Amino acid sequence: MKKIRFKTNINCSSCVRTVTPFLNDLDGLESWKVDTEDMDKILEVEVEEGDGSEVGDAVKKAGFTIEPISG
Repeated sequence: MKKIRFKTNINCSSCVRTVTPFLNDLDGLESWKVDTEDMDKILEVEVEEGDGSEVGDAVKKAGFTIEPISG
């Protein structure tokens, strides 16, 4: 299992509801959560493998911005 963090503009519960079906449909995504209280609106995902690029694509399709956080 690999944890990957992203900076997003998912900033409220309504935004989380909007992105939920996009993320829940991804294969290989074990879990995800968004910290809407954090200034950077951190999305943390656990993936089986890969770099999380499919997560970025899904979030963009939902209408939000996303960028990986290194480290």
